[in-house]
Amino acid sequence: MTETRRQFSISDIAQIGIMVAIIEVSKFALSGMPNIELTSFWLIMFTLFFGWKIVAIVPVFILIEGAFYGAHLWWIMYLYAWPLLVAVAWIFRKNTSTLLWAIISGTFGLCFGALCSIPYFVIGASSGGLATGVRSAVTWWIAGIPWDFVHCIGNFLIMLVLYQPIGHAMSWVKKSYSI
Repeated sequence: MTETRRQFSISDIAQIGIMVAIIEVSKFALSGMPNIELTSFWLIMFTLFFGWKIVAIVPVFILIEGAFYGAHLWWIMYLYAWPLLVAVAWIFRKNTSTLLWAIISGTFGLCFGALCSIPYFVIGASSGGLATGVRSAVTWWIAGIPWDFVHCIGNFLIMLVLYQPIGHAMSWVKKSYSI
């Protein structure tokens, strides 16, 4: 039985580096605006337009974030939150509805705080039992709900406005450079 294995070419590695750089520069550019970010947008778009390369983009992005800002509790959240968004994008990748992608991106922003409360549950449960874990997670999540709404609206609007023009640009790049 012959096994087909996909290997990264030099071109793939360069493209992945460029995509991670786009995410990092966008993240830095909007860092003064709490919970307004382009990371969700770019991860969805790169999943839709560059497919399998996302399996390298996400871990490289997460590792760079940890290297720049230090690995802390938020970094553990990144280990599962961003791959989850990519998995959802992969499931719906054949859909081209701007509204669907805006809803998915907005929903992710709304759920981000709940996703990020998971480590608080684990820490609380391990130190004080199940009830303490639930209390810790729910308290942390509820305290951040106003920011989750900002994240939701920001993600929704960014996708609604940028999906079509960036999608056309990415299609052109893929066609022009045979990516």
